[in-house]
Amino acid sequence: MPVSRFKKSLLVLSIAASATVVQANSFNRIASFGAIDNLPEGTESERETSPEIIAASEDGNTLVYSDSPFEALGFVDITNVQMPVAGGLVKLDGEPTSVAIGGNTVFAGVNTSESYTQPSGYLMALGLQTRNELARCDLGGQPDSVAVSKDGRYVAVAIENERDEDLNEGELPQLPAGWVTVVPVKNGQPQCDKLMKVDMTGLAEIGATDPEPEFVDFNSRNEIVVTLQENNHLAIIDAASGKILNHFSAGSVELDGIDIKKDKKLDFSGSQTRLREPDSVKWIDENRFVIANEGDMNGGARGFTIFHKDGRILFESGTSFEQEIILAGHYPEKRSGKKGSEPEGVAVGEFDGQTYIFILSERASVIGVYRDTGGEPEFVQLLPSGIAPESAVVIPQRNLLVSANEKDLIEDKGPRAHVMLYGFSDAPIAYPQITSTRTSNGTPIGWGALSGLTADPAKPGMLYAVNDSFYANQPTIFSIDANQTPARITAAIPVLRDGQAAKKLDLEGIAADGKGGFWLASEGKTKKDVPHGIHHVNSNGEIDRTIDFPAELLKHEIRFGAEGITMIGETLWVAIQRPWKDDPADQVKLLAYHLKTNSWGAVHYPLEHVSTGWVGLSEIVNHGDQVYIIERDNQLGESAQVKRLYRVSTDQLKPAEIGSELPVVKKTLVHDFLPDLKSLNGYVQDKIEGFTVDAAGNGYAVTDNDGVDDSSGETLFFRIGKM
Repeated sequence: MPVSRFKKSLLVLSIAASATVVQANSFNRIASFGAIDNLPEGTESERETSPEIIAASEDGNTLVYSDSPFEALGFVDITNVQMPVAGGLVKLDGEPTSVAIGGNTVFAGVNTSESYTQPSGYLMALGLQTRNELARCDLGGQPDSVAVSKDGRYVAVAIENERDEDLNEGELPQLPAGWVTVVPVKNGQPQCDKLMKVDMTGLAEIGATDPEPEFVDFNSRNEIVVTLQENNHLAIIDAASGKILNHFSAGSVELDGIDIKKDKKLDFSGSQTRLREPDSVKWIDENRFVIANEGDMNGGARGFTIFHKDGRILFESGTSFEQEIILAGHYPEKRSGKKGSEPEGVAVGEFDGQTYIFILSERASVIGVYRDTGGEPEFVQLLPSGIAPESAVVIPQRNLLVSANEKDLIEDKGPRAHVMLYGFSDAPIAYPQITSTRTSNGTPIGWGALSGLTADPAKPGMLYAVNDSFYANQPTIFSIDANQTPARITAAIPVLRDGQAAKKLDLEGIAADGKGGFWLASEGKTKKDVPHGIHHVNSNGEIDRTIDFPAELLKHEIRFGAEGITMIGETLWVAIQRPWKDDPADQVKLLAYHLKTNSWGAVHYPLEHVSTGWVGLSEIVNHGDQVYIIERDNQLGESAQVKRLYRVSTDQLKPAEIGSELPVVKKTLVHDFLPDLKSLNGYVQDKIEGFTVDAAGNGYAVTDNDGVDDSSGETLFFRIGKM
C-alpha cells in the first residue's frame, strides 16, 4: 500500500535543517583521487576507468575499489588522508561487480557471463597485502553485491542474473533466476565446497519466478538483508542455515511536489505514485535497515526508507531528500521524466557516538548526511561528490567517509572518475556555498547553470544572476542575498516576452540598469535559430527592448558569442567569448553599443596563451574607473591553467567602428581563481562565469554547474574582498 502523503512536519524539519550553517560536528571533503592515476604505466590516459564499489581495510589505511570497464581492482593508500597515493591495479579475468574486505582478505564478485541467458561468475579471495589469489569459488551465475559478516565468518553474494533491458522491454521473467550465495570463511579463506545457495523464487508479487537480488548486507547477528530491486521486494536470511527469516514488499510512495517532465525547466508541481525498487541497503542496527529507492523497471521513489526487519516502515523520506537537492542547485532536470535524483548508494557509520546515514544520489552527484535518532532521522548536510556516486564506505576510527564516483566522461572530454574523501570534525560546513529558499507555499526555488552576475547599485550584498540555455524554457533572473553564508537565492523572476516565458535565449550576462530593470546579453546560435542580441527587461522581467547585433558583425559569426554585459554611462559593453572570423587568433572583441546614438563599436582584448584547449571571456563588469573581466580556458582538473580576473581602465575603452582596425586594450591581473576552485578539494571546474562588485565595493564570483548534466553539479560562490 502507498504511504500517506508527505507530512507538513517533515517540511518544517527540512526548512529548519536547511537554515543550519555550522554544526557541532560535520563532514567536509578533504581530498580527491582520480582513478586515472591508478592506470598502469604505458596505458593510454584515454582508457576508461571507473571506481564503483569501494571498501576499506580494517586499519583504514587502504581502499580497494572495483573497476568494471578496466576489469580490475584498484588500490589506494590513504595513510595520509590529504594526499591519497595510487596503489595500482590488479587485473582480473572478468568484470568485478563488487568488493568487500574481511581481515586481510579482499573478496570480489567477478562476472564472466557469456550472455544474459548463460550467466557465470566467481568469488575471488585476494590477499590484501600480497595481492595473491587465495581462492576462487565458482558461483554458477552473475554476481552483483558482495558483503562480509562483521565477525568474518561469512561472505554473502547476490547472484542477480540480470535481465536484458532490450528484450520484451525488460519485463520479467527472464530466466535463469537469481539467488543469494552464502560462503563460510575460515582463517580468511572462503570454503567453496560449503557454499549455500539460497533460493529466492516464489517470494515477490512481481516476477516471482525471476528474482534479481541486487544488494546484500549483514547485521551483527549474521542476518543478511537483501534487496530484490526489479521485484520491489526485501528479504532477511539467516547466514548460518540459509533460511529465509522474513520477506515483504518494498511497497510504494505517493510523491507530491516533484518535477515529472524533461522539458528544460524546473517545475515542482507534479505528483506520482512510485514503487520504491530499492538498490543499496545497509543495517542501522540489529533490527533496522535503510534502503535507497533508486528504481529500475517501474519505480524510483526519489528518497530512502527505514524498515524494521519484521516489515514495518519506520520512516519514509518522501520528497524531503530531493528537496534538499533542489535547494542546493543539484537537481538533475534531465532525469525528471524518469527517476529524478535517483538515490542509489547507502552507507551507515558511527562517529563520535552518533550514528549517521549517508544517502548517495547518483544523478545529483551529492551525498545526503542524516543523523539517526531512532525515529525520524535529522538532516545534517549535503556533501559535494564526484559525478555519479555509486558507493561509499565509512572509516569511523579515522573519522572518514569515502565515496566512489563511477562516471568517467573521457569521450566527452569531461571530468574523470574519482574517489573522494571526507573528514568528520567540528569545522564549519564548507558546502554548499550558495542555496535557495522556498516560496510562500513551501516549494523550493529551483536553480542551476548560473551564467552571469550583477549587483544592486544601492544595496551591499544584494546580487542578481541569470541562468543559461540549459533551462531554455525557463530563463530566469535570481535575487541573491550574499550577506549570509551560504549566499541565499531569495527570489526567481521569470524573463518574459508578451507575458510568456521568453524563448530563443541563451542568457550569459546581466547588468542592473539602476532603475529597477536589467540589461541581458544572449549568446546566439544561428544554426539553432537563437539570435545574438541584447535585451532590456523591466522590474517584472518583461522584455521591453531588444537590440540585435549588426549585420557587419554577424557575417563573421561563430557560435561563441556574448558572455557578459555591463553599463558605463550611456554605453553597453558586451564581452564576446572567443575570437570571431575577423579577429586575430589571440584577440577577442569587447563590443560597445551607445543607447542614445544607437551606434556600434568595439575594441580588442588580448587573450592568454595555453598549451591545451582554448581561452575566452566569461564576464565583464564596470566598477569605478575600471572594467573587470573574467578570462578562462575550457580545461578542468589538472589541465586547468587560466581562471583569472583582469582589469582594464575605462579610459582605454574608445571603440572604433566595427569592420575597421580596432584598438587593443592593456589588461592587469587582479585575481587568480585557481586556488579558489581548488579550495573544496574536488576537481577544478572549467566554467567560472559570473563576477560582480557590490555597492560596498566587494567582489563576488560564481561558477556554472551546467544544470548537473555531465557535471558534478557543484556551484562555487566566492567572495574576493574589496576591489
